[in-house]
Formats: sequence, structure tokens, C-alpha cells
Amino acid sequence: MTPEEFTEQLSSQGYEVVPVRRGPGSLDVHTHPFEAKALIVAGEIAITTGDTERLYRVGDIFHLLAGVPHAERYGPAGVEYLAGRKG
Repeated sequence: MTPEEFTEQLSSQGYEVVPVRRGPGSLDVHTHPFEAKALIVAGEIAITTGDTERLYRVGDIFHLLAGVPHAERYGPAGVEYLAGRKG
């Protein structure tokens, strides 16, 4: 899915789509008050929920429901993604 297709699809579903860029590093366990879907456009991000970590690379899409505790770890080059937020 192209970034344009992703943005169009999520916008039609009521998401606000914003670009996000993070440098190398991590965020400890936290939650968001919104549902999130994101398309990775550069770099990589690992998301840990519970005892499960999943790595997302360019072209992958991740989905987190509002209020889900998770940690984030960004690749050596950081990560860039289009984040759809709703709620």
C-alpha cells in the first residue's frame, strides 16, 4: 500500500493521519487515549505488548487499540511512519 492509499483509506474511516519521525532509541511502557494504525515509510520500530515483541519495517502496518499498554523501540536509523489516530 502506498502512503497516499494509506492516507486516503484511513481518512475515509475517520482517522486523522499525521507523519511521525523518531530517532534511534525507545519509549517505556505507555498507553495512548486513541486508536492508532501506522504505515512504516522508513526505518523500523519494534512494539512490545505484554511479553510479545513484533518488528515492523518499511511497508508494514501496525494497529493498536486505545489504552493498550506497549513499549516502542526504534531501529538504528530511527523510524518514520504515517500515523492514523482516532478517538
